[in-house]
Amino acid sequence: MNSKLTMALRLLLGLILVVFGANKFLDFMPHMEMPEAAGNLMGAMMASGYMLKLVGATEVFVGLLLLIKKWVPLALVVLAPISVNMIFFHLFLAPAGIGPAAIVTLINIILIYSNWSKLKILF
Repeated sequence: MNSKLTMALRLLLGLILVVFGANKFLDFMPHMEMPEAAGNLMGAMMASGYMLKLVGATEVFVGLLLLIKKWVPLALVVLAPISVNMIFFHLFLAPAGIGPAAIVTLINIILIYSNWSKLKILF
């Protein structure tokens, strides 16, 4: 795969993760309208006191690793279950907002493929 394209996708994904992860702490973006079931799940995660912050911290950590090109294969593996959860959340609870989740998941898949030589030992 073209190294310039891979670099651009890595930086884009890192930036997306840092911004949206930081939003879970700083709440600087407006909240989107969600169906009741999705709102209930998000409310429960916020009420737990830690779950949303844990996801946000993980997103920021992975995003920073991607931006500084440190431990990229590890970052992609850590991001994989978060990507799957983002897709399932939108498929089952809030289909209208699936676009950004699909973009993150697609970029993650592409970057995993481009780093496959370093990751195949896990499988």
